[in-house]
Amino acid sequence: MKKNNHLSPPLPWTTPFIILSILTVHSIKITSAACHVDDEKGLLAFKSGITQDPSGMLSSWKSGTDCCNWAGINCRENNRVTTISLYGQVDKPDSYLTGTISSSLVKVQNLDGIYFVNLRNISGPFPDLLFGLPKLLYVYIENSKLSGPLPVNIGKLKQLGALSLEGNRFTGSIPSSISELTQLTQLVLGKNEFSGHFPAGIKQIRNLSYLSLEQNKLMGTIPEIFKSFTDLRILRLSHNEFSGKIPESILSLAPKLAYLELGHNRLSGQIPSYLGKFKALDTLDLSGNSFTGVVPKTFSNLTKIFNLDLSHNSLNDPFPQMNVKGIESLDLSYNNFHLKEIPKWVTSSPIIYSLKLAKCGIKMNLDTWKPAETYFYDYIDLSENEITGSSVDLLNRTDFLVEFKAAGNKLKFDLGKLRIVKTLKELDISRNLVYGKVPAAITGFNKLNVSYNHLCGQLPKNKFPVSSFVGNDCLCGPPLSPCKL
Repeated sequence: MKKNNHLSPPLPWTTPFIILSILTVHSIKITSAACHVDDEKGLLAFKSGITQDPSGMLSSWKSGTDCCNWAGINCRENNRVTTISLYGQVDKPDSYLTGTISSSLVKVQNLDGIYFVNLRNISGPFPDLLFGLPKLLYVYIENSKLSGPLPVNIGKLKQLGALSLEGNRFTGSIPSSISELTQLTQLVLGKNEFSGHFPAGIKQIRNLSYLSLEQNKLMGTIPEIFKSFTDLRILRLSHNEFSGKIPESILSLAPKLAYLELGHNRLSGQIPSYLGKFKALDTLDLSGNSFTGVVPKTFSNLTKIFNLDLSHNSLNDPFPQMNVKGIESLDLSYNNFHLKEIPKWVTSSPIIYSLKLAKCGIKMNLDTWKPAETYFYDYIDLSENEITGSSVDLLNRTDFLVEFKAAGNKLKFDLGKLRIVKTLKELDISRNLVYGKVPAAITGFNKLNVSYNHLCGQLPKNKFPVSSFVGNDCLCGPPLSPCKL
């Protein structure tokens, strides 16, 4: 079955969360007394710093009741609070907390884990109270609005086993003292606004299995530090301003690395052939760089790869034959490829859900393409090729399609015969030979472009601009000219 958003690995807090859930169920309280008075005071102080809690996440936090029974609280020996786990639900708009993290939380001295995930509106600077919690091992404050620089002495949190501040608004350079956090197995600082260079001192954190600095403003070359790591499985450096070549020391990660994400930087040169030695690789993202030359033949050794994105580079033919059992997501768009047809190893994939081959020199009749599986397709982009035939049969065999793009081809079919699934939100079939009427179902789309085809008839009521419909034979009605009676 398709993996959701496979380019993202399992959330870094998954394992400790499972452990905490087990501990919550099996927590053994030595006495029947309520939780420690200092723990209650610290937690109520945290609650007092929260100004909005529309979903009632903290509604069970009431003075005079046993705080070990409060939502998100776990106690172990001697009824001391050891973890706080508060998770906002991303699919529920009112599942958030607004406020700041009270410094009085330091009263909860036995804390070994803080999990504030997807709370969205927690603001303020880095919480210095963390320095006063001697047993703290796990910190996950993710997807909120903490801001300002990290403290220069962050290295004093030497006992930490995991630190994730992903999805906040931290700025400035990453302090050099980060190298002193040598017990970390996970360092996740992605999706902030950090600037400066890659902190080379990270090489001292030899136990890392997960390193993420993605979606920041880091620049310069990626240093040759990777021989230090023997257990790294996830490396995410995409969406920065790194330049130069892929460091050779990355080769040392070949035995275990599953996710290598370097997309949307300023990297250049040729893709190194040694990447073919990464036989555990699940995801490789080199998109949006300035790589040149050919894709190495050694890529045929990447038999376990599920997600491959080489789009928006300057890569040339020939593209190697891949020996994959199934590909989930493939994007080769906007290079200098002349594939002529959709590769057979793509056609035979039983699990593919995202196929993007825009401007890949494909010259084929879409009616002759018989993919092994279409049920799971979410995204298809075949734009700017020389594809003929009809896309009706293909699209009518999809059930979860979100986006279909095939602009700038020679497709010829009756738009009215297209089965439009409820999930479809974007359709671009502009500059083709499509005919017929525009169906009423387009009203549910977020984006639409059917311009420069041979469509006719009155348009259904819609929210799209003139540019979505111009250049057809005889379309009429808003936003175009009124239909003649």
